Formats: sequence, structure tokens, C-alpha cells
Amino acid sequence: MINPVLFLLIGVLIIAVVMILYIAVAKKDNPYLNRDKYQARWLEIENGLNRETPTSYHMAVLNADKLLDQAMRDCRIKGETMGDRLKSANSRWKNANNVWSAHKVRNQLAHEADAKISYDTAMHALAAFKQALKDLGAI
Repeated sequence: MINPVLFLLIGVLIIAVVMILYIAVAKKDNPYLNRDKYQARWLEIENGLNRETPTSYHMAVLNADKLLDQAMRDCRIKGETMGDRLKSANSRWKNANNVWSAHKVRNQLAHEADAKISYDTAMHALAAFKQALKDLGAI
């Protein structure tokens, strides 16, 4: 016959293990990321976008791309360039095509002297960057 105290101890131990596993799986926070810092920076980027100011479209996209790159570095995603890191993290993205499209918009702005984008293009790029940051657990 099993001692009732031993039976209770085994039950408590099983419950504790189940709770620890649940917390480990349910917790989405990345230990390498300071969510408050990323959320504050993201709000600055979103608030800096102004439909009446086309240069704000460029700055918002460039800064969002930089923020995503920093988050990937902080998550220790491997790669020499942002493109390499995007490839390494490809399975993390809910919609990898959107992330790549947003990064291509950034490249267009950064490398073409006369590049211009519309407000809608900027909004689509920002939405993709925001989702990617969420996918990493940064915001």
C-alpha cells in the first residue's frame, strides 16, 4: 500500500512539472529582447509617419527596417547582412513574402537617389515590419 504522504508528494510534483512546462511553452517573450524599448521605438516610427509629408514615408520605412534588423541581431539570428538574417529567420515569419517585400522597399529607398514611394506603399511595408517584430516577440 502506498503511503498517503508519498502519494500527495508525487501528485504535487506532477502538477508542478505540468505548470512549468505550460509556462515555458506559453511564454512568448524572447529573453534577448527588451520589449519596452522595441515598443517605444515602434511607436515613434508609427507616429513619425505623416500622410502630408512624403519624406516621413521614407524615414518610417528606413527606421522600421533598422529596428527589425536590430531585433534579429538581438535574437542572435545568424547572418552577415540583413538579407542573410532574413533568410535565416525565414521560418519565423507568418508571411515571409511581406517581410521581403518591405525590405525591398527599404533597399529601393536606400539605393536609388530618386526613389519615391506612396503613403500606401509605406503603410504596407510598415505593416509587414510590425508583424515581423511581433513574430520575433519584440513587440
